[in-house]
Amino acid sequence: STDLTSTVGYDSIIQHLNDGRKNCKEFEDFLKERAIIEEKYGKELINLSKKKPCGQTELNTLKRSLDVFKQQVDNVGQGHIQLAQILREEAKKMEDFREKQKLHRKKIELIMEAIHKNRNLQYKKTMEVKQTCCCFLPYGALLYHSFLSHFWQLFLKLAQTKSALEDSDRSYQQSVTTLEKIREEWQKEHIKACEFFETQECERINYFRNALWLHVNQLSQDCVQNDEKYEEIRKSLELCSIEKDIDFFVNLRKTGSLAPAPVVYENYYNTQRNATPVRSPVPVPISR
Repeated sequence: STDLTSTVGYDSIIQHLNDGRKNCKEFEDFLKERAIIEEKYGKELINLSKKKPCGQTELNTLKRSLDVFKQQVDNVGQGHIQLAQILREEAKKMEDFREKQKLHRKKIELIMEAIHKNRNLQYKKTMEVKQTCCCFLPYGALLYHSFLSHFWQLFLKLAQTKSALEDSDRSYQQSVTTLEKIREEWQKEHIKACEFFETQECERINYFRNALWLHVNQLSQDCVQNDEKYEEIRKSLELCSIEKDIDFFVNLRKTGSLAPAPVVYENYYNTQRNATPVRSPVPVPISR
């Protein structure tokens, strides 16, 4: 700004930096909330796999597939809990980065605050001295014209006024010189502060971008790991054999290899009528 005492540009930069810090905090809170969700989901999956029956009376290969299924569900749950811990660690890193930038920026802000205050005080003082000098000029001119008619009465006051005017002008020049030195110092510090703030903003954007990239990679990796666990279930199901499970059940529960013989009629009422008993058929082995 052309106004020496204005801080509108500086205030705009500080506001932008504070907004950036707020955005980092929002992402940090997002990670924390996601971690809570992941941990809760993981624990629910583990409880489900351990407490909920799922085909507990199945036999042989299908039973093994179901055991693998429940174990992998448990592993997926453990993976979500591990992911929750990773997200908390990433949130803590973001918090540490944010606080580190805050502390470094605070040092620069204190320097700029002090130099702004000194600059404004000197500017105010210079303007006051300038105003005093301007007030003396017309008063001095008036006394000079009055000098022609009141020479002896006003001679002493004129001398005093001239001396005061010279002192005021000298003080004004000194104030302007001091103000210029302060202005140069302020401008130098302002440029240094802007360069520092720009470096910080570049670091913040780069860190934020990388943190978001890492977060997405972590989620992708979690999906890949989950798919690997689900692939174990698919492999186990490929080994599930209907024929083997049926054979296994038959061999486990079989009661014999012969079918029951047919029931033969025996006449207990008229023994003369059917003296020759009917021969029972020989039991025939049965197959599956």
